[in-house]
Amino acid sequence: MDRALLADFLRARRQALQPEDVGLPRGQRRRTGGLRREEVAVLAGMSADYYGRIEQQRGPVPSERMLVALARALRLDLSERDHLFILGGLPAPRRMLRDDHVGPTMLRIVAGLADVPAIVLSRCGEALLQTRPAVALLGDYTKYSGLSRYLVYRWFTGDARVRGLYPIEDHPRRGRVFAAEIREAYTADPTGKAGEIVAALLEASPEFANIWRLHEVGVTHHHDLKRYLHPELGELELYAEMLLDPEQRQTLLVFSAVPGSPSHDKLQLLAVVDDD
Repeated sequence: MDRALLADFLRARRQALQPEDVGLPRGQRRRTGGLRREEVAVLAGMSADYYGRIEQQRGPVPSERMLVALARALRLDLSERDHLFILGGLPAPRRMLRDDHVGPTMLRIVAGLADVPAIVLSRCGEALLQTRPAVALLGDYTKYSGLSRYLVYRWFTGDARVRGLYPIEDHPRRGRVFAAEIREAYTADPTGKAGEIVAALLEASPEFANIWRLHEVGVTHHHDLKRYLHPELGELELYAEMLLDPEQRQTLLVFSAVPGSPSHDKLQLLAVVDDD
């Protein structure tokens, strides 16, 4: 535990908050900005003396419960909360990712891409958000339920729509990519959703089981040129640029084509196809 840095961090975060940020009245007699120590203590459910001694570098070593309460009281984000725990001499809590939640920053980015094929995928490959051109290009990935919500599951259980999106000669490569992607999620959390998907596929798909035994990693290359088959526009050669949200481990894929190429012209037609 680093008492000096812990005290300095708590003081800085307390002074950065205004009473109205935490639902407290400002009052007419308040002369300085920021929260008072007493207010932080009330918000955290601890005595003012206990909190004051921490800021004065003479208090006891805070327990995990106390650090959680302080993080909540000071409205810390995940990175700030992890930093607080490290200063307090404890390992940072495991982050619980919300696979079904798209953050406001990502929402704003996707809103600015309304005319471009773009899709937000969870760590396990569930489509959380698609632009209309992405639906026109790929189909509606958000309509599925159960394990079929996950792209890798649909691929290895023979979903005709997702299989038909790629030329058949590209299928072996696509399968290796999808397996490597779910392995990355599985390695990070083998008892979570990725573990459920892998267990189901090992039982349902000999193709997946054979690829899984290879234990391949790093197969994914999002920046490579890929071929896609559209039922009306035919073959498109597209790049999928990737933006990663490190907090939620979500990926935004934005599809583009070389300007002036036939595929670029076909991308412009997606809006027309979608309107039909």
